[in-house]
Amino acid sequence: MSTLIGVEYTPATVAPRTLTLADLHADQTIEYVRIQWVDNHNTIRYRVLPKAHFTALLASPRPSISITKSVLGLVFLTLASGFGPAGEYLYVFDLDSIRRCAYAEGHAVLFGWFQEKLPVGLPPTVDVPICPRTTLARIVKDAKTSLNAAFLVGVETEFILLSSTAPPTAINKHGWSNSTALPSGTPAAAVLHEIAQALIAGGIELQMYHSEAAPGQYEIITGPLAPLEAADALVHTRETIFNVASKHGMRATLAPRLYTDSCGSASHTHLSVHPAAPGSGPSPASTAHPALLTHLESTFLAGLLAHLPAALALTLPTRASYARMRDGIWSGGTYVAWGPDNREVPVRLCNAHSPRSRNFEVKSADGTASPYLAIAALVGAGAAGVRAGREVEGAMWDRGELLAEVGEAERRAAGVVGRLPVTLEEARKCLDADVGMREVLGDALVDAFFAVNETLDKIMSEGTEEEIVTRLVENF
Repeated sequence: MSTLIGVEYTPATVAPRTLTLADLHADQTIEYVRIQWVDNHNTIRYRVLPKAHFTALLASPRPSISITKSVLGLVFLTLASGFGPAGEYLYVFDLDSIRRCAYAEGHAVLFGWFQEKLPVGLPPTVDVPICPRTTLARIVKDAKTSLNAAFLVGVETEFILLSSTAPPTAINKHGWSNSTALPSGTPAAAVLHEIAQALIAGGIELQMYHSEAAPGQYEIITGPLAPLEAADALVHTRETIFNVASKHGMRATLAPRLYTDSCGSASHTHLSVHPAAPGSGPSPASTAHPALLTHLESTFLAGLLAHLPAALALTLPTRASYARMRDGIWSGGTYVAWGPDNREVPVRLCNAHSPRSRNFEVKSADGTASPYLAIAALVGAGAAGVRAGREVEGAMWDRGELLAEVGEAERRAAGVVGRLPVTLEEARKCLDADVGMREVLGDALVDAFFAVNETLDKIMSEGTEEEIVTRLVENF
């Protein structure tokens, strides 16, 4: 019996299903273009241009719109430290990112790059180092050119459908993969069907959807793409979920954990690493785990585990995120470890014996994180491991017992010696102290993120517990 299972994806065979400019111009049903971006605290923002004005801008030397520089430091209506009212960026259109907004009749959407209006620095550049999308693109390009490494990323999006946000009220109480959670003719079934149809029409590879274990909770699973395209696709997926739910009088929330007696909502992120150069051949087998990993995968995993405590500041960026990160509830646990198909470690090796579909699932990520910052942190951590060239040593846990329930001696014998941050403050400290992650992401981006994140935390923590929860579900 073959151990080769699952669909094979490689960087050479995967491509985003976006629209070309010719497609956009030819489609007479598209009348407006949304220029969309995600800021440093994960608010999705956009401006709507009539198609005629968008077309006129395309004839300019740098097709773009002007946006205040405070845009990357604005938390709701509060400016983070270090940001002010002076100055403008250009938001330059990325014409490879155009998608149809099937959830909004007559609209298409595209992303872009924050750039300086005039070159700055030595050597002169228009790149903005605190632009999350630019940072992710830089990390991917550097790994390809200097490490011969390419990556694929796919995300599982868990969310809860609410009929009310004050107090948050789930639309039903049905559980994991239950048929009673999606009976024909119900509002839930209609919403999930429309989300699925809109994603497919928008060029997103939908793999499946189903109900999850918490009240009103569902999951959308989409196919892998290169990291930048995967982040774009995740934003589009979230916008589709939010907008379709709104059309049906519901609020979809990515809040990490609403119910203490049930599971939370995550953005489990699947990562695979491949030789970038066509014809370079497969990576040799790992010397430590030849049956499970290639050398390239092993070095990537070593970097991912080494920098995961720091990455959590970006993948779990809110205080609410850490209510989901507990041992014993299948959220990945709190120890720095990995294991084949083990859902109680933060990095699960999926399809371990099937190289065609093998990948790493990082469970320590949720929907309050910016897709660009979260993927940049995870891919950047793995790329740092590839650059160092050292294979993963220990930290594998493939036993049935929970790491939290065995003794320290047993954990150490397996090489599990690290602990993940269990609070937002701890995660920030880990990122601040991780020289390697600062080098990968850039000091400017890390410092800007800290300023924005601290402001966000202050705003999100104000008021009564009921007000805090309502604010959480209304904003994420």
